[in-house]
Order: sequence, then C-alpha cells, then structure tokens
Amino acid sequence: MPRFIGPLALLAAIALTPFAAQADDFPSRPVRIIVPQTPGGASDALARIIGQKLGEKWKQPVVIDNRPGAGGNVGMEFVMAAPADGYTLLMSYVGTQAINGALYKKLPFDPGTDFAPVATLATLPFVLVGKPDTPYRTVAQLVDAAKTRRITYGSAGNGSVNHLVGEMFNAAAGVKLVHVPYRGAAPALQDLMGGQIDLVFTSLPSVAGSIKSNALFPIAVTSAQRATSFNNIPTIAEAGGQQFGDFDVNPWFGLMGPKRMPAELVQKINNDVNELLRSKEVIDSFAAQGAEPLATRPEQFGAMLKADLVKWGGVVKTSGASVD
Repeated sequence: MPRFIGPLALLAAIALTPFAAQADDFPSRPVRIIVPQTPGGASDALARIIGQKLGEKWKQPVVIDNRPGAGGNVGMEFVMAAPADGYTLLMSYVGTQAINGALYKKLPFDPGTDFAPVATLATLPFVLVGKPDTPYRTVAQLVDAAKTRRITYGSAGNGSVNHLVGEMFNAAAGVKLVHVPYRGAAPALQDLMGGQIDLVFTSLPSVAGSIKSNALFPIAVTSAQRATSFNNIPTIAEAGGQQFGDFDVNPWFGLMGPKRMPAELVQKINNDVNELLRSKEVIDSFAAQGAEPLATRPEQFGAMLKADLVKWGGVVKTSGASVD
C-alpha cells in the first residue's frame, strides 16, 4: 500500500527539490575562490593547489581571485554579498575568520556568523625566521638575549596571526620582543633581509622556498609537532624548554561560502574536497608547503570556528590590538 504523504511533508519535499537538483548539477559554470590576501602567502598557495584539483574533478574552471585589503575584510565582504549558489567561495583561515571580529571595531559583517563553513583544507604552522647570519640560532638563545637587549620582530600587521603569535611567545617566555607591524608579510621579510628588524613570524609556505635555499634561517615552528617536510626545524615547545611546554599555534585554512548556501550544496563541495584531501598528489603538494591536510564535516568546521572565536578573541584582548 502506498505510504500517505501529508500536505506539510509534501510541501517540504517540493521546497527541497531545487536545492538537491542544484547540488547534483553543480558546477555547470566556472567557480571562483576569493583569496582575501595577496599572492604568495599560505592562503593563496593552498587555494591554488585545491582549486586546480577541483577544476579537474568538476570539469569546470576554478578561478583564484586575489582581493586583499583591510586585513582580509575586503574579500570577505565581497563573498558575503555574493549569491549563495556555491560559485563564489572564500579561502578563509583562522586569522580572518576568528580574529577580525575582535580586532576591527566597525565591520559591516560578523566573521563568525555571516559565512557558511564548507570544507577545511589544512593546518600549517607559522615559523620564526631570521637572516642566515642571525645570532639567535635557537629559542633558548633568543630568550636569553631578549632579557638584556632590544630585539624586534615584524608581522603582517597589528592583530594578524603573525603579530599575536609574537605576543604569545612574549607571554610564555616572560620577555618583550618589540613588535613592528607592516602591511603584509612581504615588506616585513624585505626589511628583515635589509637589517631593519631582527626576526619575523610568518606562515611556513610564505618562506618555504627561502628556507630551502638558505636565504632565511628558521629558528622554530609554532606547532606542537614538527612539520613533516621540514622536520629539521624544531618546535618552539621542544626548543624552548618547560616554559613553552604547551605552545601550539597551528592555524586551519578552509573554504567558506555566503551564509545561506543550501546544506545539500555545502555537503557536495565538502565531499569533493575531502576526497581530494585523501589523494597522494594533494597530500604531497600540501606537504611541500609545510601543510597537513585536514578533512572535516561542515558541522565540525563550524565547531572549530566557534572555539577559535573565543580563543583568539582573548588573545586579541590581551595584546591590546585594535583597528578602527
């Protein structure tokens, strides 16, 4: 006997049908990934790797569109205003998504609630680097020196992950490395090589080539474990002794979309990304950047963001960083 479907259930089924069909047909035209930073950094590198593989899988172009400005807020605002159809995605990371809400006082959106978590891609550490002839070859040497002399470190700007990692380092070590903010990591690294500053905290992918060519000296990575492809670089925790015992900064990177993306479409993209994250080619490409693939479900991604909003909001408050 046929099962009776009540009028409310029938209406719900009809309402969901277009979204299911939309997910089944996706994508039927080019997809754009907005990277709210300049080319050459970690977000850009990971977006280009996964974008190429998604394009091959979907048989549609995946275009990487760099829209930097205001600490990532320019690109984020663009994505928030885009149609929630999956054709405009945001290359996000913990810095823009979990820090900017606490850092910027007048945002036209809420980074924690105005975007749909779609798929995590990877975690990757930041790294503390100096010139090849830096006198600070270890964390212990740096801490000892910072107790008696002025040592400067550059970052990508006030309130950036680069800046806040330095503040966390200071708090753990009981020293005061002097922060020098820049408009992005690239000019900070340029001044490092020119001798204007002593050190830089930056993402590992942004200096991977310079480390391999010995143009920069890596003192330590910020994650609890060594990076697989850079396992000669010690972690801050292991190199710095007991005071750094639980030091672990290993930011996530992932794809987000406009808030009202249909759940079926989010799940379709999530499934496709997770499948690629298991492929040897993506694993190897990420490893070359110092990144570890991170596959999660959308609800897990959302829970990670919620926890990081609390964690990094506290770090921002402690640092006193603020942007009007």
